[in-house]
Amino acid sequence: MADAITPRSTDYAKWYVDIVRNAKLADYSPVRGCMVIRPNGYALWENIQSELDQRFKQTGHQNAYFPLFIPQSFLAKEAEHVEGFAKECAVVTHARLEQNPDGSGLRPAPDSKLEEPLIVRPTSETIIWDAYRSWIQSWRDLPLKLNQWANIVRWEMRTRLFLRTMEFLWQEGHTAHATEREAVEETRLILDLYADFVESYMAVPVIKGVKTAAERFAGAVDTYCIEALMQDGKALQAGTSHFLGQNFAKAFDCKFQNTDNELEYVWATSWGVSTRLIGALIMAHSDDQGLVLPPRLAPTQIVIVPISRNEDEKAAVIEAASKLASDLRAAGVRVHLDDREGYRPGWKFNEHEVQGVPIRLAIGPRDVANGTIEVAFRHSGAKESRPLATFAANAAALLEQVQSELFSKANAFRKANTTPVDSYDDFKDVIETKGGFVLAHWDGSGETEARIKEETKATIRCIPLADDNESGVDMLTGKPSKRRVVFARAY
Repeated sequence: MADAITPRSTDYAKWYVDIVRNAKLADYSPVRGCMVIRPNGYALWENIQSELDQRFKQTGHQNAYFPLFIPQSFLAKEAEHVEGFAKECAVVTHARLEQNPDGSGLRPAPDSKLEEPLIVRPTSETIIWDAYRSWIQSWRDLPLKLNQWANIVRWEMRTRLFLRTMEFLWQEGHTAHATEREAVEETRLILDLYADFVESYMAVPVIKGVKTAAERFAGAVDTYCIEALMQDGKALQAGTSHFLGQNFAKAFDCKFQNTDNELEYVWATSWGVSTRLIGALIMAHSDDQGLVLPPRLAPTQIVIVPISRNEDEKAAVIEAASKLASDLRAAGVRVHLDDREGYRPGWKFNEHEVQGVPIRLAIGPRDVANGTIEVAFRHSGAKESRPLATFAANAAALLEQVQSELFSKANAFRKANTTPVDSYDDFKDVIETKGGFVLAHWDGSGETEARIKEETKATIRCIPLADDNESGVDMLTGKPSKRRVVFARAY
């Protein structure tokens, strides 16, 4: 399996797809641009979903579900929103099929044409705000903080498993507030929640920032984001949180009576992350041998492979391996005892390596006799012998050590590939030869931003929220700049 993975240095894009398929995370669908998420990949999504869902509920959000189909007229109500999504929408125009008159196949039944076309959900702001209009009457109904776990359809032309597919899974939060301040605070709260999750659970460092006008979500006043750096030097937007102002409330005439008995429009936010996070996880940590997973998200944190040469040895080895597995489960570890027949230990080692299991344990008759266990670490390739009797008690700490080392490695990579530049020539050279995050001054104009993008294919990933009082001049125009922004080529 590892031999089937193209080295990163040979073809990074092929390496990525090879890992997705050989680690059995996902596969291609008969529908162009869509994917089949296999159990290994879905288990990762379930772990992401479980942790985020818990965090959402701890911060006062509730789950709900809204329809997959959205009336076309709803999408048209917010001008920037429809402009942003019009080219990505799948449209339902008929309610059923019928046999072609010549018997050659099927066609949409002409008499089943819908009075109004339906849009297959590209995002849910419009249909949710239609509901909010009837649910919100008074300040007492606010804040309203809902989230939904759903699938999304965006008609992408160029697709890649997990990173960009026509259908994907995500969560989308939609909140309504009585004041601008509360809505902005909500937007920033979720941004911080996303950043902490990606760093502490995915072991991927991120930059928190705000998007430029050209890059913000269609219909938003401000889009906040977290940007991560992949091993090929490209950026990946890992999550977004949008301050929508009163745009959607005005589009759907959603007003409330405030504490002064006056009517005013509701203030709104929306925010989301998707199965794209699995793509980020792969590209941030994995190597030429396969997937590398951080323990906090790994579906299987520890795998035990028993080794025996004959039936006489097998009973004692299986007994010791089974007890260890039981002790590990009691300690809260997600463990798998791989006692399958018909597979050699080396084949099992290779399979679990490709699938990214953080720690592999091998136990044979000599280990049972000596009271030891062989421990192999996926992220570093290191192997060591540890006492069998105390391993379960120390396993959680060992997994946390692996988690910490993965983050430290990714953070060191980001620091090594973050480059401040002051001249446009240096900027173009770094973007072309080194990649990574490039910190450069920008004069704030859309024209400058568009020209840099056209000439270098690099975009402003975000204006960092971290304090930076270093004023200067734009590298292209020489005009004054208040601070550096983050440029990169991106997925």
